[in-house]
Amino acid sequence: MANVINLDDNNFEKEVVQSGLPVLVDFWAPWCGPCRMVGPIVEELALDNQGRIQVAKLNVDENQVLSSRFNVRSIPTLLFFKNGQEIKRIVGAQGKAQLQKIVDEVLG
Repeated sequence: MANVINLDDNNFEKEVVQSGLPVLVDFWAPWCGPCRMVGPIVEELALDNQGRIQVAKLNVDENQVLSSRFNVRSIPTLLFFKNGQEIKRIVGAQGKAQLQKIVDEVLG
């Protein structure tokens, strides 16, 4: 199983901003049906792209400050970060093939 990091206010800086790899952050909540559909896909992407990209999940109910900081209004929202900066945003559920294509674009 690939390492999917659970983010919160305490580790966001270290795990995302200071990461040596691009980071995909899944903003989700347990009550969100589309989030539950995307969750396993995100975990598969972590496994398929191990060593190329870091994958993390952030529960919006438990981390409202970070959700607000990144203006996350709908979930699921996937944010791609490179060198600590947001470079791509996807709102809504997407299939694995579409997400892998975006990962490949982000990684260039």
